Amino acid sequence: MSEQKPYIIISLGGSIMVPDGVDAPFLKAFTGLIKEKVADGYRFVIITGGGKICRMYQNALKEFADPSSDDLDWLGIHVTRLNANLLRLAFGKLAHGEVVTDPTSVPKTDRPIIIGAGWKPGWSTDYDAIVIAGILGAHRVVNLSNIDYVYTEDPRKNPNAQAIHDSTWADFRALLPEKWDPGLSAPFDPVAAAEAQNLRLELAIMNGRDIANLRNYL
Repeated sequence: MSEQKPYIIISLGGSIMVPDGVDAPFLKAFTGLIKEKVADGYRFVIITGGGKICRMYQNALKEFADPSSDDLDWLGIHVTRLNANLLRLAFGKLAHGEVVTDPTSVPKTDRPIIIGAGWKPGWSTDYDAIVIAGILGAHRVVNLSNIDYVYTEDPRKNPNAQAIHDSTWADFRALLPEKWDPGLSAPFDPVAAAEAQNLRLELAIMNGRDIANLRNYL
């Protein structure tokens, strides 16, 4: 195995892991790429989100109950942990044996892959990823979702929205909501973006299904 490189942090959107049902072909391709890079000395922390399934559960609960914001957050957190265990088992012995749920307490391990999930209300998995990056001294965070780019506006609502290929943190944060809410559908958690800017991290947002593009980036 080649000399180890600094950790790369990946925030893996739940909506590409489980768009409607579990996307086994995508997960096979994704885990195959990560294994390939591990053989080259790369190390990864992969934080799984809840995505569409998370929002489905949250919206369903609101139809017949009166959940608090914390209730909705906990519901989503448990979805992220289910997704994380699916991924951890897929990597077998390459992955640390337990899912990390507290991003402020990253285990020391000789395994090249650490899988993480949601921690507690008020903390998105994007924020978890940024906190872990700071603790491990990582320089790059990759956010994998089901969009090709961040746009100036929602392209589904405005066909003239422009794709953003490069951005400063200030310009990027101006596109985001002011605060984070459970089940928020946005390119990135605004609180996480502020912390990432403080840490001077590089953030790459890309379509996780484009495995060739992710390979080129890595």
